[in-house]
Amino acid sequence: MVEPAISVRLDELLKQRGMTLTELSNGVQISVVNLSILKNGHAKAIRFSTLMRLCDVLDCQPGDLLRYERS
Repeated sequence: MVEPAISVRLDELLKQRGMTLTELSNGVQISVVNLSILKNGHAKAIRFSTLMRLCDVLDCQPGDLLRYERS
């Protein structure tokens, strides 16, 4: 199985901010299930509107949330 080249650093940002997935879910108005899919690297895509809400609530830039890893 090939690892995805884009990884999501949601877990790291939540830990840095002392925030739970449920708190983030309430802040961005996205279900915990969908955030878990994103957090665990199973999402195939992310909408810009979702990315903007995540960045707003986590007080970060898109580059803080997403990482590109060369194969």
